[in-house]
Amino acid sequence: MTDDRPEITCTASRLVYENRWIKLREDAIVRADGSPGIYSVVERADFAAIVAIQDGHIYLVEQFRYPVGGRYWELPQGAWEDDPSKSPEEVARGELREETGLIAGQMQFVGSMFIAYGLCTQRCNVFLATDLQQTEQQLDAEEAGLVCRAFALKEFERMLREGVIQDGTTWAVVGMLKVKGLI
Repeated sequence: MTDDRPEITCTASRLVYENRWIKLREDAIVRADGSPGIYSVVERADFAAIVAIQDGHIYLVEQFRYPVGGRYWELPQGAWEDDPSKSPEEVARGELREETGLIAGQMQFVGSMFIAYGLCTQRCNVFLATDLQQTEQQLDAEEAGLVCRAFALKEFERMLREGVIQDGTTWAVVGMLKVKGLI
């Protein structure tokens, strides 16, 4: 039998930190059993992850990821924090163009998922991009040094198996597409 009462109730909230990309808040809570506590929540804009495939190749980007101090291959992905009114597909098309220079003739919504809902509000909207046309990249300052390259799907699978790809979003998106029979 399910109970309609929330398992946790927020009684107060305070903003701990905020910048253009992220907000951190701390909530005073009361659990279902009546015990008090706190919960820290990271608020981030939803983002798009794009699987761009053409002629048996998948497009990946490599960039330096400051928090972990290294360059890594991953799917094109990003958010538009400065324009939250844009639809998930508009964000996906824009991020694909910015990071890879690709324009998709077909952009299929595959699904969405939370990345770390134990601590973050951010949702990832997944798109499959096909019928691709190459143009120029339009990198933001934060993306300086970003490299885009097409990999044969077999090479991409090898990179996953051997741990070359470390990005959790890329892994989760590949799983979603595999389960849905799209790759």
